[in-house]
Amino acid sequence: MIPPVRRIAAACALAATLAACGTSGAPEPAHHAPAKPTASPSPTRPPVLAPGPGGLTPVFEHGPRTLGKTVALTFDADMTADEGPRAAAGEHFDNPDLIGALRALKVPATIFMTGRWAEQYPAQARSLGHDPQFEVANHSYSHYAFTADCYGLPTVGADHMRQDVERAYAALRQAGVPRPLPYFRFPGGCYDRQALRALQGVGVTAVQWDVISGDAFATDADAVVEQVLNGVKPGSVVVMHCTRSAAPTTERVVRAVVPELRKRGYRFAKVSELIAETNGRR
Repeated sequence: MIPPVRRIAAACALAATLAACGTSGAPEPAHHAPAKPTASPSPTRPPVLAPGPGGLTPVFEHGPRTLGKTVALTFDADMTADEGPRAAAGEHFDNPDLIGALRALKVPATIFMTGRWAEQYPAQARSLGHDPQFEVANHSYSHYAFTADCYGLPTVGADHMRQDVERAYAALRQAGVPRPLPYFRFPGGCYDRQALRALQGVGVTAVQWDVISGDAFATDADAVVEQVLNGVKPGSVVVMHCTRSAAPTTERVVRAVVPELRKRGYRFAKVSELIAETNGRR
């Protein structure tokens, strides 16, 4: 049981609660490593941030505060490497009605998808990957933590971190996502210098958030709506989830939040647009 929405204090904790933990340990080795995403923005490729000091993987939390009222809604498609039996028993880790609501409301969004989710729902992954309204990014293959003590998640060893990310890209492409973006969201939002160093050769920008919605396991949609509306600022990145069993109110939240933010003058954007604005490309 997680605490009520209003009492969540850390972004990492909420995102991490979506994973039902299995045995600890690294995921199985990838058999086919995908082509690495580019680390150099160009007119035909998504923008990324420049590496941090010492070449560390850069971290993005929100866009500029001074370039107008723009907000990015992001959704984590979570499924851990060991949750296959639960899906086979009928648990729904997808949320087609939420995606339908986003399409009906014409809201662009960024979906951070685990490789295991893409394997479980390849038709949905392919549909999202081919829809220009959405962009699909990497949320690891296993949804195991990249740091120790990340709210009970099993952990990936430092020597398997890059492999886990590359395995996710392979799974996304195998499911039919033609161009998964060079953006990575750490499971649970947990990372440290070791994790940033382990991924520095992959060419990704790590994407966090500055507004946590509180939709995980929430039953009071109005409380989640209030938390989002109170937190959004120009350039904000909002984290939500598209997992029916673990975030059952999210569709209702989106249907309430979107018109209200538009009424307040906000425009919805993908993460790639906020990163481009941060880079001064817009």
